[in-house]
Amino acid sequence: MIGLRLCQPQGCYLPSMEFQCRWHVERISLDQVDRLEASVLWYTEGKGETDLGVAAFQRLDRDAVLRASGRGFLQTQLPASPLSYEGRLLRVRWCVRLRLFLLDGREIVAQQPFYLGALTRDV
Repeated sequence: MIGLRLCQPQGCYLPSMEFQCRWHVERISLDQVDRLEASVLWYTEGKGETDLGVAAFQRLDRDAVLRASGRGFLQTQLPASPLSYEGRLLRVRWCVRLRLFLLDGREIVAQQPFYLGALTRDV
């Protein structure tokens, strides 16, 4: 299992703001870990094709995860756009996603949503 904690209490970030997040691996022996990937990304939902963009990406190999004792910190500068949006036909969502790859081939994913900008909704 992977735990995620945003460092911004409300989960709302302004464009170009610094994003910070803490993560930790729990209830899994670190000896089973092959690598960990952390990313800050946005994606669209709704009508049409899904778009996806990655604002930050970090890969830690087995040795780095072991040296960190299964705990880490992700920090990056957020872009100016796209802003979070909740429309009738289209939604733009932001999240931090961690993928833990185990030596036996299994993959564990944890995701924590957040807002970039003031949340905009269709009325």
